Amino acid sequence: MSDHPARYWHSIDGGRIQCDLCPRDCRLHEGQRGACFVRQMVDGKMVLTTYGRSSGFCIDPIEKKPLNHFYPGSSVFSFGTAGCNLACKFCQNWDISKSRDMDRLMDAASPDDIAVTAASHGCRSVAFTYNDPVIFAEYAMDTAEACHARGLATVAVTAGYISPDARRDFYAVMDAANVDLKGFTEDFYVHQTGAHLAPVLDTLLYLHHETQVWVEITTLLIPGLNDSDAEITALSKWIATELGPDVPLHFTAFHPDYKLDQLPPTPPTTLRHARQIARDAGLHYVYTGNVHDPEGGTTYCPGCGQAVIERDWYAILSYRLDAQGACTACGHRLAGRFGEFRGAFGPRRVPVHIHAQ
Repeated sequence: MSDHPARYWHSIDGGRIQCDLCPRDCRLHEGQRGACFVRQMVDGKMVLTTYGRSSGFCIDPIEKKPLNHFYPGSSVFSFGTAGCNLACKFCQNWDISKSRDMDRLMDAASPDDIAVTAASHGCRSVAFTYNDPVIFAEYAMDTAEACHARGLATVAVTAGYISPDARRDFYAVMDAANVDLKGFTEDFYVHQTGAHLAPVLDTLLYLHHETQVWVEITTLLIPGLNDSDAEITALSKWIATELGPDVPLHFTAFHPDYKLDQLPPTPPTTLRHARQIARDAGLHYVYTGNVHDPEGGTTYCPGCGQAVIERDWYAILSYRLDAQGACTACGHRLAGRFGEFRGAFGPRRVPVHIHAQ
């Protein structure tokens, strides 16, 4: 496995092809790769060079994605490949997403191998993560189909930078998504990610209004770049107005890395302040991440205010919801996907090696 026929492209003048997967619309000559580095023109057609090859497999708590309202406490089988279609200067997984070394992808596995292995380890779901699954869409979609055949749910951890046709197909086989809303200005997107804001907002609107995919949003707050009160307020009000108050929002802490290693880490006070702004804007479920903040990790019932899922990092300390996700104190049903709670997987991270069939 490796080079695999790709979807979402068409021929253009000059013997070139154009990739239609994401808004970059990369136009390629024979042998050239797109900005993501993993989609290439070979013999006049587009191929995905990382199909069936991964940078590693791990079992994580679902809260690490982060998803706090998607079968809380369950384990998720996680994997990614290499490359990315954004150019974030602050990338926290840059060794994977910016990799140009295909030898990194030492773990080979077919979609069926992944589904079988995840099921055998008792995982509730499989997550396409670490780098953006949009760029390995064919591999992710085939794996999602294999997972569904075995009763496993599927999760996309993504920047949401995808074209409408591909978006429809991709999310048709996803059960949940955590979408990185990296900032809330076009200036930030252009200068810090090499992309644009509007397509990401379009993805969020599409997911919420036209699919059954469970959606949570993450914004990494970077000191001096996207952490102003005005920007956080605008972002929070947009979510409340356009998506509704029940979409969970995670504010996470930046740590100096990649091309922004000269900046300081995000102070915990910034995250707590942002959480309060978002709650004041009407959002019911706002969380902090990458810092020790039990209050910011806890889920509170919008009906009575009780702490219904108390968390400390990725550990669940108490759980007060029934199998339908209703508060045991007042009966208010929380937004999300829930089931019978049988204890939490906990904060472990378990590497897994797949023996390809």
